[in-house]
Amino acid sequence: MDFAFDARTEELRAKLLAFMDEHVYPAEPVAEEQRALLASPWDTPRIVEELKAEARRQGLWNLFLPDAEHGAGLTNLQYAPLAEITGRSPHLAPTALNCAAPDTGNMEVLAQFGDEAQKKQWLEPLLAGEIRSAFAMTEPEVASSDATNVETRIIRDGEDYVVNGRKWYISGAMNPDCKIFIVMGKTDPDGADIRRQQSMILVPRDTPGVEVRRAMQVYGYEDHSHGGHAEVVFHDVRVPASNLVGEEGGGFAIAQARLGPGRIHHCMRLIGMAERAIELMCRRAVSRTAFGKAIAQQGVVQNWIADARVTVEQLRLLVLKTAWLMDTVGNRGAHTEIQAIKIATPRAVVDILDKAVQVHGAGGVSQDFPLAELWAAARTLKLADGPDEVHQRSLARRELKKYL
Repeated sequence: MDFAFDARTEELRAKLLAFMDEHVYPAEPVAEEQRALLASPWDTPRIVEELKAEARRQGLWNLFLPDAEHGAGLTNLQYAPLAEITGRSPHLAPTALNCAAPDTGNMEVLAQFGDEAQKKQWLEPLLAGEIRSAFAMTEPEVASSDATNVETRIIRDGEDYVVNGRKWYISGAMNPDCKIFIVMGKTDPDGADIRRQQSMILVPRDTPGVEVRRAMQVYGYEDHSHGGHAEVVFHDVRVPASNLVGEEGGGFAIAQARLGPGRIHHCMRLIGMAERAIELMCRRAVSRTAFGKAIAQQGVVQNWIADARVTVEQLRLLVLKTAWLMDTVGNRGAHTEIQAIKIATPRAVVDILDKAVQVHGAGGVSQDFPLAELWAAARTLKLADGPDEVHQRSLARRELKKYL
């Protein structure tokens, strides 16, 4: 059993770590300063485009996509430690490398299921970082933890499909550079197989009837750097039948294919967030004195730091094992492990961030440190890509099946 990274991973890790130190961390306060001067809070600060240009120049671009024709050709196991590094600055680094959700999942969908015309029109500019995209599945009126619940309708009408529905928490949709939505809805709402009722279709943002109604907050944050989370309403939106992604009735399967890699990407970035929290916690603990001694000498704080280190090491090994399984036996063969990391990682990282906030006192909940915003992002991931309880239910059934 070899725990070492291969040569290519080590090379990219070294380049990425240097890129973070030299460009990303210094850009964090600059991005906030520039954002305050923008005409719209959803516009992209100039520094972000500069980071993208530098990342592309250094070959740190589209690292997430295993398809060598369109991406870097990395395996999940090779990409996982790189995603962890970007998680240390989750609102800048993934975007700088063109590895930010939801674009990553949308590019994977187009690369795997899109036809040549769809790839030419939408995948190529996404790969070039020229546009952004959104994935419209979650709805406010139904429990979206069950994807078969979607109520949006995609109805065939001659050579077109007509889309009607209401979505929310559609990530990236507030960004004016978001030019395309991948929309999930029902083409056969009365079909006998509830997992064949859904389809996915491409809806350009400027199509008549598309209303980006408002930004949705996450614990009071609007996530400007990510492009926001929007409520989007589709009023009799008409698009050509050629905009259908894959086959009619294939939407549920496409969603599952999209979410598998997304879950491991989220978990690796969460580990990076935890690493940054530990670093900030330690720096704060050795620089502050309370009751006559450094906070770092308080037993309870030492326990938090030790527990955080043990937890991160455990999580990393589980996530890397999952990445290796995805590469060797496929996403279906790694189903149990994908669910395990999705349950364990957000839960543990939220706790680590909470302890880091506590060590920082009032500063921990302020805008002067990244911890509060990181906590909000990590807490959201206990819901995103399927809530913990859904994964627990499925994983328990899989375990119980061995004994029935």
